[in-house]
Amino acid sequence: MKTRPLGRTGIQVSELCLGTMTWGSQNTEAEGHEQMDYAVSQGINFFDTAELYPVTPLSAETYGRTEEIIGSWFAKRGRRDDIVLATKVAGPGREWIDDGAPLTSGKIALAAERSLKRLGTDYIDLYQ
Repeated sequence: MKTRPLGRTGIQVSELCLGTMTWGSQNTEAEGHEQMDYAVSQGINFFDTAELYPVTPLSAETYGRTEEIIGSWFAKRGRRDDIVLATKVAGPGREWIDDGAPLTSGKIALAAERSLKRLGTDYIDLYQ
């Protein structure tokens, strides 16, 4: 798999990124783990997720589940240092996330901390 620089960060990412927006609703945890295993076996080192995932459909019951699936894969496989991990803060307007309040620097920091906990890691490579 070819890699490219991620901007001017010095981080090299695979040309393909593994998207995860259905894990926890359309895909099970086991299927997510299989997909991550396969992606890594093919040279993919870039995973994309979000605190809001899965989005099919959006719901309070599944909020954050995709990050938890990735976190359990990291715990089982011990591959955190091999993966460039991108996650995202959710925008305002969803009552089950901080009462739907507008984004503030404090809300972004809190969202990042919650993502770190669900992902079972102490760092995020790209936070959007």
